[in-house]
Amino acid sequence: MPLTAVIGVDIGTSSSKGVLVALDGTVIHTAVREHTVDRPAPGHSEMDGQIWWEEFVSLTRELTAAHDTQVVAVGVSGMGPCVLLTDEKDQPVRPAVLYGVDTRSVAQIARLEAELGPDAIVERCGSRLTSQAAGPKIAWIAEHEPEQYARARRLYMPSSWLVRGLTGAYVLDHHSASQCTGLVTPEAARLTGLPAGIPVTVGTIDAWAEALSVGAHGIGDLMLMYGTAMFLVHTVPDLLRHPALWSTVGALPGTRNLAGGMATSGAVTGWLRDLFAAGDYGELLRLAGESGPGARGLLMLPYFAGERTPVDDPRARGVIAGLTLSHTRGDLYRAALEATAFGVRHNIETLVDAGGDIGRVVAVGGGVQGGLWTRIVSDVTGRAQELRATSVGAGYGGALLAAQLVSDADIDAWNPVVDVVEPHPETADCYDRLYALYRELYPASAPVVHALADLQTR
Repeated sequence: MPLTAVIGVDIGTSSSKGVLVALDGTVIHTAVREHTVDRPAPGHSEMDGQIWWEEFVSLTRELTAAHDTQVVAVGVSGMGPCVLLTDEKDQPVRPAVLYGVDTRSVAQIARLEAELGPDAIVERCGSRLTSQAAGPKIAWIAEHEPEQYARARRLYMPSSWLVRGLTGAYVLDHHSASQCTGLVTPEAARLTGLPAGIPVTVGTIDAWAEALSVGAHGIGDLMLMYGTAMFLVHTVPDLLRHPALWSTVGALPGTRNLAGGMATSGAVTGWLRDLFAAGDYGELLRLAGESGPGARGLLMLPYFAGERTPVDDPRARGVIAGLTLSHTRGDLYRAALEATAFGVRHNIETLVDAGGDIGRVVAVGGGVQGGLWTRIVSDVTGRAQELRATSVGAGYGGALLAAQLVSDADIDAWNPVVDVVEPHPETADCYDRLYALYRELYPASAPVVHALADLQTR
C-alpha cells in the first residue's frame, strides 16, 4: 500500500531543492537541481524564470518516481522578493531580477526617497527602500527597458510562478501579498507526475519557510538561515520599525517580523572553495578549525556583493585586512566564517536596538553542517543556537504547510530539537576586540572601496 506523503519544493539562489515527506515528518527522499545566477553587469543578479518551472518539474518527477507513495499535497517557496514580469500571455518579458543581491536600483531609490521622504516611507511601509525592495527594481526596468516594461502585465515571484504552472491561478503568498491554495490541473499533473486535483499551498519567501521548518515562528524567536546569503527573521508581537531593518508581516496570519539579511555568507565560502580548488568544504572546515579564534590576525568584511542590513550599502565591497605571507587557506576560510558571525552580531544588536526581545535562536540551512560555523556564530554573538533534527530548509517548511492542509502535522513532532550550541566564554575577549575592529573597518575603508566600486561599473 502506498505511503501517504507531501512534497515541498524551494527555489533558491544557487539551487532548487525538493523533499518528499511522510505525514509524520519523516524525510523519504530529497533532490537538488543546481543552477547559476546571471550577472550581466556589476550589481545585476538575474535568472531566467522558466528555469524555476523546469527544475520544479524535474524535481517532482524524481520525487514521485523514487518511492511507492501517494502524494496528497504540495507546498512551494522561493527566494525573494524577486521581480519576474510577464506579458498578457503570461510569458516573461525579461529575466527575473533577484532580491537584495541585485543592487541596480540605487538611482531609483534615491529619487523615490527625495520625492516621498525616507521617514514617510518607513512610516507607511515599515521599512526603508533598499536593494531588497521590488518597487525600485520595477522602476529601473521602466526607465532602462521601456519596451519590456510596456509589455508587462503581471508580477511573479518564484513561488507564485510555480503555483501558476501548477494551478493556473495568479496568487502571491501571505508574506508577499496573501495566503491561498489552489488545485493541480490535469496538464500540470501530466508534466510533473503529481496527482491531478491535490491542493497546492503557496508557502512564502524562502527565509520564512526556513523559519517554519525549524519551528522558529513564536514570539521572541530568531531564525538564522545559513545559506548563500545569511538571513535573520525575528518574530515580534507588534509592528516594529527601524530604518536599517525590514519590518514585515509574518509567514503565519497575525504575526509580525523584524528581519535582516546579509548579501553574502555561503557565497563567500563557496568563492573561497572554488578559488582554492577544494573538492568539498570538509577539508577547509578542518583547516579553519586548526587556525583558531581570530584567524591568526585576519579580519574580513563580507560585503562581496554590497551589503544589505544594517549597512545598506550596495557599493560596499569585500575587504581582507591583516594579510601576511604566513597566512594559509585555513586562516582565510576562518576569517570568512568569522566575518559572517560579526555581521550576524551587528544585525542582532540592531534588532535589539529596534525593540526586539530575542528569546531563543534557531539555526537552519546548509551552513549548519560540520558544526564550526554555528560554533563561531555562538561564540561571537554570545547566544546559544538550537539545532533541529532536520535542516533540509525551506522545502521542508513548504512540506509542513502542505501536510497541514490534510493532517494535524506539528513541527515539534516533525522536527525536534537535537542539540544546542552554547557559546564558549573563553573566546569572548578575543571576539569582542575583533568585533570592535570589524565595526571600525567599514567606515575607515568605505571611501576607497566606493571609489573601486565605481571603477567596476565602468
